[in-house]
Amino acid sequence: MVKVFCKNSGETLEFPEGSLLIDILDKFNFERPLPVLAAKVNNVVEGLKFRLYTNRDVQFLDYSSYAGRSVYCRSLCFLLAKAVTDICPGCRITMRRPISKGYFCEVISPDGSVRDNSCIDRIKARMHELVERDEEFHRHEVHTEEAIELFRSLNFDDKVKLLETEGNVYSSYYTLDGTPDMYYDVMLPSVGYLKVWGLEPFGGGMLLRVPDRHEPSKLAPFVEQPKTLEVMKENAEWNNIMGLRTVGDVNIAIRNGYVTDLIQVAEALQEKKIVQIAEEIKKRYRECGTRLVLITGPSSSGKTTVCKRLSIQLKACGLKPVSFSTDDYFVNRLDTPLLPDGHYDFDNFDTVDHDALQADVLRLLAGEEVEVPEYNFVTGIREYNGKKLSIGKDTVLLIEGIHALNPKLTDKVDESLKFKIFINAITSISLDDHNSVATSDNRLLRRIVRDYNNGSYTACQTISNWPNVRKSEVKWIYPYQESADVLFNSAYLVEFAVLRSHAQAILATVPKNRDEYSEANRLIKILKHFTPVSDKDVPATSLIRGFIGGGSL
Repeated sequence: MVKVFCKNSGETLEFPEGSLLIDILDKFNFERPLPVLAAKVNNVVEGLKFRLYTNRDVQFLDYSSYAGRSVYCRSLCFLLAKAVTDICPGCRITMRRPISKGYFCEVISPDGSVRDNSCIDRIKARMHELVERDEEFHRHEVHTEEAIELFRSLNFDDKVKLLETEGNVYSSYYTLDGTPDMYYDVMLPSVGYLKVWGLEPFGGGMLLRVPDRHEPSKLAPFVEQPKTLEVMKENAEWNNIMGLRTVGDVNIAIRNGYVTDLIQVAEALQEKKIVQIAEEIKKRYRECGTRLVLITGPSSSGKTTVCKRLSIQLKACGLKPVSFSTDDYFVNRLDTPLLPDGHYDFDNFDTVDHDALQADVLRLLAGEEVEVPEYNFVTGIREYNGKKLSIGKDTVLLIEGIHALNPKLTDKVDESLKFKIFINAITSISLDDHNSVATSDNRLLRRIVRDYNNGSYTACQTISNWPNVRKSEVKWIYPYQESADVLFNSAYLVEFAVLRSHAQAILATVPKNRDEYSEANRLIKILKHFTPVSDKDVPATSLIRGFIGGGSL
């Protein structure tokens, strides 16, 4: 017999060795407003078909949790891939990172062209049929060579390359109604759990829609994101041209000695975009009198470094950039808004004294000299230390901060005077055609490394606070993404390969008995898909240096 402590109910019960989680679930007494989808077993996420052979702590998960949503959406992606295999023989489907509250997908014909949407209704019908039959997901663990041969026979070269470069002795894959596919974390027991989803034409492909995180009985509300979609497509097109479609391709390039080339190309692409932005600002300055450049983005998107590199390119264009951060206009610590749990809400819009900031901006635009504050993060007090700014001929004012695009921050400034930049790390490479890497994971890894190296926070503390950061971003930052004049993608082609060398050891410091261990373990598993590279060839001016250290900006 094994003892199982259920965190949901606070009970400890005994069960026969080898019992499945799905079979013991009903023995515990706790409220279940939503269906249970998976569980954390000793703080590691496992599927409901996980067998118990020793004493364990178990926390059952539903769609209200990030892990539960991930299991649901991953299983939904397999359902779609299976339906495409059945309805469109010989075709493959690519599933990109989430957008517009869903997943952007394209069905690719054998000749490499994107199929039209004439088959969507038949694909949906096949998905509904499989759900009605409640087909089970089956996990198989085999020697990696066996998995490689299986997927090579199916012409899944994206999975073959990843398996060949990971170096694992054993690998696992799943089957659904006899169709195999690779997914790199746990799945639902069966497709009967997938009650809420949608599939519709979108952006020349399809949008796989998922349940709303707050009301899972309904679809998440559709959000128009044409600029974000354009950036995604631009990245995918460039990756295809370079023959770097998935992580397996990048791993092979690294192993073949092309690390320096990959880094130089990644840097060149980012610098090219910054140059284009600087030239557009110059054009608008000449034609419309644009004087105010507003730069924002979510946490760890690279705002500060982009602002500095943009300033350099603006100088090369003959303009004189003057910049400051909205952080310098923070209200005094004691006046900072509070979260429901009593902690300071540093991401709240009212954390910034927007009236004072806008008054100074208006005076600067009017040609006056202004003494701007500097926020003392040690004392929590906004100080005036004699720092004065003014903008004259050929001068543009750059304001960087998480609230820079909030209309209320500069609502008294004429729109023609503004140029808005939104920065995000839109992960440009996927593990394979069916498995993307979340943009939030990219930024979380950046933040973990930076916080740890700066001595600000431990990995445990950064992970613990991340849900609050994400919640604030959704409320205060992302609503203004599509209002930007330009979206800058700060994701770096070999970023995960570089971060692996830094982040893996830091994540290993998270104790297994902490709740945060499940997230640390998940991030470590993601990093292990990437062949690690040294950062010795990453230039000091690189955006990623702002997180791993060694930067000159």
